[in-house]
Amino acid sequence: MKQIHAHLIGICGTAMASLAGMLKQRGYHVTGSDAAAYPPMSDFLSSLNILVSQPFQAANLEPRPDFVVVGNAISRGNVELEFALDRRMTLKSLPQLLYDEFLAGRERLVVAGTHGKTTTSSLLAWLFFAGLRAPNFLIGGIPENFGSSFALDSGPEFILEGDEYDSAFFDKGPKFLHYFPDALILTSVEFDHADIYRHLDEVKTAFKRLVNLVPQRGIVIAWDGHPNVDECVSRALCKVERYGLREGSAWRIADLQYRREGTSWKVLRDGRPWGEFAFPLAGEYNVLNATAAAAMAAHYNIGVETIAAALRRFRSVKRRLEVRWEEHGITLVEDFAHHPTAIAESLKALRVRYAGRRLWAILEPRSNTLRRRVFQRELAQSLGFADSIVIAGIFKSELIPEQERLDPNAVVADLLQAGRPARLLPTVDDIVSTISGELREGDVVAILSNGGFGGIYEKLPARIKQLHEVHA
Repeated sequence: MKQIHAHLIGICGTAMASLAGMLKQRGYHVTGSDAAAYPPMSDFLSSLNILVSQPFQAANLEPRPDFVVVGNAISRGNVELEFALDRRMTLKSLPQLLYDEFLAGRERLVVAGTHGKTTTSSLLAWLFFAGLRAPNFLIGGIPENFGSSFALDSGPEFILEGDEYDSAFFDKGPKFLHYFPDALILTSVEFDHADIYRHLDEVKTAFKRLVNLVPQRGIVIAWDGHPNVDECVSRALCKVERYGLREGSAWRIADLQYRREGTSWKVLRDGRPWGEFAFPLAGEYNVLNATAAAAMAAHYNIGVETIAAALRRFRSVKRRLEVRWEEHGITLVEDFAHHPTAIAESLKALRVRYAGRRLWAILEPRSNTLRRRVFQRELAQSLGFADSIVIAGIFKSELIPEQERLDPNAVVADLLQAGRPARLLPTVDDIVSTISGELREGDVVAILSNGGFGGIYEKLPARIKQLHEVHA
């Protein structure tokens, strides 16, 4: 029987790489292409022996595949997409293929929200694994407990990170509307993805539509800390349970304790003591993520003792406050930065974890929201949680109209006015050559980007080591 050939354009996106692995596990012949491949997804695909062609070119579609999956970052003008359209190849979007091929007959647990969905879905998958539920999952990152962003197992549940970003150039609706959740976690709702949503009301409409897909027998576990979330779940036709710090919420966090080695807290369920938890992660936002996952796991009859034991062994997610290098008393931390709120929460968590140490923030404005000026003032406020701030040049700034583009100099000026040392260093080489000599023992450097950032994760440690060897 002929092996079905699937070609993925934009294969190095986190969800696309995961889909590639799932298709290969199902017996497909999988190829893919991208403009640039960088860790962790490039390493992940290499481990699966999936060929990634660079750059995009028509020859990558020879021999002709049975179908082509078009990543949502791919637009008209892409040479492979144009070649596929000219020859009328079968085109599919990631979420529709996922539904058709993998979700039918499964109980679908979707984790959605502007922030926290990768970590929360990773936590949820880990709790189901610890509960011996053999979960299927697809996550937009690599949970360190699994070493993979997906699993196809024997359990009835499929845990999905539900992305509000669009599906493909021919399907501009949010990916999560394809998943028809049986149960939903909603972590937060803020304005984001300024390239596809014009304003907050459009974002809220997308999340309201997602909530409206949950059947009456289902459940929504929703954060209690923001009126946007209140509005989005207000007309749900299923049971809604709130989690967070608010008095009267179904799953209320209490006695939150931050320590250098981790965090502990208690959860009251409907006002009564339910569980005591601890894990190695830092930050209030991660406690919220874990509490949401615990609430959903309990709904699926996973015991509180199993949940508590699993949380103690949870090891976070690649690129989420991940320590990339630690030598000479200097710690480099990578964090996936896409929005001022996420940046603020990450820096506050690092403040707790590395109390008393000088905290640097090195930001590459790379996401479609950060490259625009919609949150320019908020960005300065979020970066202000660091002691010293460096802002790189805007990634592919020429693609953003000048009147919409972030003004990094204005962000620097706001930070300086607030008494925070800040500067603009346009290139990675500028950053590495300038700050490597300024770093001292005890410094913590948070590198904030949702991409490869010009190889800074390798270049900066190499330069620091070189300087220490010279002075040794």
